[in-house]
Amino acid sequence: MSPLEVSAPNRRLFLQTLLGAGAALGLSACTSAAASGPSLSASAPLPTSVPSGTGLRIASALGAEQLQLQLSGLIKQIPFTVSSWPNIGAGPDVINAFRANSLDLANNAGIPPIQAHFQGFDARIVALDLTRKPSYLFATKPHSDIQSVAQFAGKKLAFSQGQAQGVVLLRALHEAGLKDSDVQLVPLTSNQFLTALEAGQVDIAPLAISQAPAYLNRYGADGAHTIATDVVDLLNLLWAPAEVLADSAKAAAIAAYIPIWAKGLVWVYENPTVWEQEFYVKTQNISLAQAKQVTALSNKPLLPSSWDSAIAWEQQTIDLLAQGGFVKSFKAETLFDRRFEHLAAAAVPAEYRS
Repeated sequence: MSPLEVSAPNRRLFLQTLLGAGAALGLSACTSAAASGPSLSASAPLPTSVPSGTGLRIASALGAEQLQLQLSGLIKQIPFTVSSWPNIGAGPDVINAFRANSLDLANNAGIPPIQAHFQGFDARIVALDLTRKPSYLFATKPHSDIQSVAQFAGKKLAFSQGQAQGVVLLRALHEAGLKDSDVQLVPLTSNQFLTALEAGQVDIAPLAISQAPAYLNRYGADGAHTIATDVVDLLNLLWAPAEVLADSAKAAAIAAYIPIWAKGLVWVYENPTVWEQEFYVKTQNISLAQAKQVTALSNKPLLPSSWDSAIAWEQQTIDLLAQGGFVKSFKAETLFDRRFEHLAAAAVPAEYRS
């Protein structure tokens, strides 16, 4: 079945396809529900110790989160039980897992918390790493002659409203002077992008830089290629459901985990040869040469002591989505639990702080 193409006037059908019928039934009340979700006392002090028997379920997309803590030895510093490390990474999948009460903490970009708010699900950002290099590029289908973002006009573009790739695409279109109504947005989740490219269902899909080598190895000879963009996806974050943060034991566990997460980011950056071999070569099945290409483009971790710039960036993203009719505008500040603001920066050397 081919994907559903969507134009600007057809937002409701688009959202019904992307979010599922159950979510779409509540669209008329989504934004008001988001504003009046489960209460979270952001003024309550964080607990200073983790009670015995506390456990968290922490997302580990492609096994990366768990592996970096194992390789670095940081996993031994976790003062609670990690009952599971689910392989969940895509924003819509994380939101579904949060809703199903099968996940406590996840690592995503800035768009999934916005999407969760729009759907009426209450969750908060608890840690931030700022990205300053592009994490994505645009891949063409085989036998394509598209060479620039300006040539996206009238083309079918893979688009996931609830994921970072979607906002990178919208920002790139905006920079090129194109509106989303100038293109055909095809609603997919990121794990469907490669299949859609291979089948020619879309002309363009935003891919993570780490995905590009394998795709080009397979289809480069058939005319598939990539188009670079300078659009960055600024926020690399940890977030959790408000219900989880309202549990004092789990809130304490998350507060204890954030410094370990921050140190894990630094360890990966400082040990690229180990990471190339143990993660990219052994688990992602790409060559060592390709792994080196990916790590060469990796961002140096930047754990900000103040979240002000991140909140401003998130507000710009919300406003961009609202201009396209994808969400209703709201204050980005409501997505952040600033009780956790200082924890990541305090855990790393000065060169990794803003």
